Amino acid sequence: MSGQSAKSGEAIVRGLSLAIDEINAKGGVLGKKVELLVRDDESNPAKGVVAARELVQREKVAAFFGGLDTPVSVAIVPFANQAKVPFMGVWAAGTPITQNGAAENYVFRVSAVDDLVDVALVDYAAKKYDAKKPGLILINNPWGESNEKGLKAALAAKNLPYVGIEKFETNDVDVVPQLSRLKQAGTDVLLLVANVAPSAQVVKSLDRMGWNVPIVSHWGPSGGRFTELAGPSAEKVHFIQTFSFSGNSSPKAAAVLDALKKKYPEIKSLADVTPAVGIANAYDAMHLTALAIAKAGSTEGPKIREGFYAIDAYAGLIKSYQKPFTATNHDALAASDYLFTYFKGDEILPLTN
Repeated sequence: MSGQSAKSGEAIVRGLSLAIDEINAKGGVLGKKVELLVRDDESNPAKGVVAARELVQREKVAAFFGGLDTPVSVAIVPFANQAKVPFMGVWAAGTPITQNGAAENYVFRVSAVDDLVDVALVDYAAKKYDAKKPGLILINNPWGESNEKGLKAALAAKNLPYVGIEKFETNDVDVVPQLSRLKQAGTDVLLLVANVAPSAQVVKSLDRMGWNVPIVSHWGPSGGRFTELAGPSAEKVHFIQTFSFSGNSSPKAAAVLDALKKKYPEIKSLADVTPAVGIANAYDAMHLTALAIAKAGSTEGPKIREGFYAIDAYAGLIKSYQKPFTATNHDALAASDYLFTYFKGDEILPLTN
């Protein structure tokens, strides 16, 4: 809720709040109104665990949502499984978050998954830019590690060699040395994984070098003030999303956008709902969680977990879900649910080709 990615946190809260309004207007769940409690993890894993403990142990929540950053989510996972309270991921895409090896897994997700995103990034780089020598530029944290693994596997599956892998830190203000090595190695497309601020530093470093290379990115740039931080070259970055209101003609999208504008009068245009994925992922996740609680007939964690497996279908904002969760798959979204986008000013627009 604070820092470089605060816009994402705000979007998640808005998506959850809209869904809760709809649920409560129909009488709530199990005859009770749903209430939302919000804590700020400040993108800090230790603070995320403290917040999770407080919500579960002191506030006795039925389920909890969040973990915008993969390192924060990864830190919360063992606690969620030990406490036996469903933890619903609505942003962080690290593969090990849901695929965590627990005998009883209480972590579910309505969001992207790194392994699937990495396949999509490599496919897009090959089709759109005819990539022959991709270079990887990755944030040096568990999210970067998750994608390094996924990108290597995706490239190997396509028999596409990579010419180099470079890492950089969240607070680096100059990525020229790493990018210079990739340029020297003959990189023809950059595969980028980093959140808003570090992604902006990559773009600015490329500008300083005068190197105009295509950038195919994970969704990090969508999480906050990317255009402001990256400058005019921000629009060159093509990145993945799970949802866009722009160019979306579905009646559900129109109704949710309408409700958003009514509840948050500061939303005047589509640029004001950026990032839409935070809203959409959280909105669908909240409705699916309410369905799981209703199926469970209880707010006890183990019963809600079984309730998730019992959901047959839900007509959501992102898509119509059929059996969204099974005992072996806790991710409701698949690769076919992703789209590529870019910034036009402050608005995220889908790329049609």
